[in-house]
Amino acid sequence: MTTSTTSIKPTARQLEYQDWEFGLFLHFGLRTFYEGYRDFDERAMDPANFNPKNLDCEQWIRTAKEAGMTYAVLTAKHHDGFSNWPTHYSRFSVSASSWKDGQGDVVREFTDACRKYGLKAGLYYSPFDGSADFYTQDEKAYDDYFVNQITELLGNYGDIDILWFDGCGSEGHEYDWPRIIREIRKLQPNILIFNMGDPNFRWVGNEDGIAPIPCWNVVDSTDFSILTDEKDELGENMWLPAECDVQLRANWFYSEQDDAIKSVDQLMGLYYLSVGRGANLLLNIGPDREGLLPAEDADRLLAFGEEIARRFESPLETISSCKIEEGRFVHSMSTAKLIDHIILEEDLTDGEAVRRFSITVVTEKSHQRVRLYEGLNIGHKSIIRLPAVKVRGIEIEFLETEGEPKLSKMSLHYAG
Repeated sequence: MTTSTTSIKPTARQLEYQDWEFGLFLHFGLRTFYEGYRDFDERAMDPANFNPKNLDCEQWIRTAKEAGMTYAVLTAKHHDGFSNWPTHYSRFSVSASSWKDGQGDVVREFTDACRKYGLKAGLYYSPFDGSADFYTQDEKAYDDYFVNQITELLGNYGDIDILWFDGCGSEGHEYDWPRIIREIRKLQPNILIFNMGDPNFRWVGNEDGIAPIPCWNVVDSTDFSILTDEKDELGENMWLPAECDVQLRANWFYSEQDDAIKSVDQLMGLYYLSVGRGANLLLNIGPDREGLLPAEDADRLLAFGEEIARRFESPLETISSCKIEEGRFVHSMSTAKLIDHIILEEDLTDGEAVRRFSITVVTEKSHQRVRLYEGLNIGHKSIIRLPAVKVRGIEIEFLETEGEPKLSKMSLHYAG
């Protein structure tokens, strides 16, 4: 990955995506009903066993909304090839299940729920398909299958905001990406594609929910999958903001043996290490065999959302009271205030300009200027966590830039 240049700018749609910040990942399908099933497992699965009798996608999305999430991504088809919609191109789908006598459609119920509660709808589609025996034998036939299924997903469910491609299993496989992307863009001109083909945003490179320092928005390659260290060369520098995907528990899909749920404290750490470093956070919960978010998972997600709101919803001060003096953003207070967080957001409309910056505070008693922090990129958002300190003002100085830096937001917080 390279550092960015201000000649490369995001699209309006990419900026919109970066403002979404926090989304729900939902791994759900036939393997939900096969305890211990793993990626590329050789055990055969019978679609008749798919039967989420109390499926309630509204419960999923309502919970996400209440937790402060703005988008959701459902596994329409995972690596095993089971289609969560009644596809005409495979018998390995909900049509062959006992659920609703084969008349059900998880994708329909999911997208309807997203629209009811105002969340952006995303669909995960694994290019690799373990149920298609012609995957390696006839690449042209598989590309036909790929395009046909994508046409169903993007043509029958209204506006889809994200198409999430997972590269696992596709290492070394050649897809007809020009054809596939042409069809996608024709069907859904505003869709955002994740990481493959013609990406609009990228995988951060791990499944731990952690963005590196620095996490630039412009890169010349993307990480391909968890199964390889090889990178997918882009051929040019591109604006591709990062997304951090991570599980609430140890598994992506529901498991009755998985009791390793993350604490709110750990989740807040991941929030600082993802959203707080300018990336989006996509947190996974596997709905259970009834078709519901498990009660403990839903409660933990709501508690996480409440803690984010407690810390950051009511700033002490904002950028509206800042002045620009000799290129620095300067904020003075009439009385000293205790702070422990500073949040900065760069205006990225014309590209990412800040390469290095510092924060100086004016101390409570002596009124002295003391530099407390130096950072690299600000990007979409930088959450700076400080030991609690009482200050009479702060100064933000840009130490190294490419182009003219602009802050869109600044806020001071005390979370305690």
